[in-house]
Amino acid sequence: MSGSVDFRWAPEPADWGDALRSAVPMFRWAPWFAAVLLAGSVVLLLSGSTAPGLFGIAVAGLVAVLVPVQVRIDFSGHPLAANTVTATADDHSLRMTVGDAARSELPWTHLPAWTETRRGFILRTWEGARGPMYAVPYRAFEDNAARNRFRDLLVRHVGPAA
Repeated sequence: MSGSVDFRWAPEPADWGDALRSAVPMFRWAPWFAAVLLAGSVVLLLSGSTAPGLFGIAVAGLVAVLVPVQVRIDFSGHPLAANTVTATADDHSLRMTVGDAARSELPWTHLPAWTETRRGFILRTWEGARGPMYAVPYRAFEDNAARNRFRDLLVRHVGPAA
């Protein structure tokens, strides 16, 4: 038994972006697509094809900018996005409160998968990209020991990271 882990965080657009990149291929591959498109457009420009080269550069810039802009728009349009999340995880479940507006308890059996990114943990309530996800950033934990206890709970009750 690892005991419970308490944590809290104020969500940021980057947390949502992290969750989307972990689950939605379009969000994950858009920066790479923009880079390849930019490289090809520069080659066109240098080979004398000015109009297609400039068009490709403009489209590459648009692709690179659209993903973060879309994440910010979605974040700012969500009624609970800016509220602080308070959570407790133990051997039975994960309990979260979002401001004064929402409370939920998720038994570990309702979390079929999780991923760890460079920014935090992404908890999925459905397999695949269509279901709700919870992004729990590393900054939610008071120290590395709390973060490690949470990771241990995930591994023990949900399984290894996807």
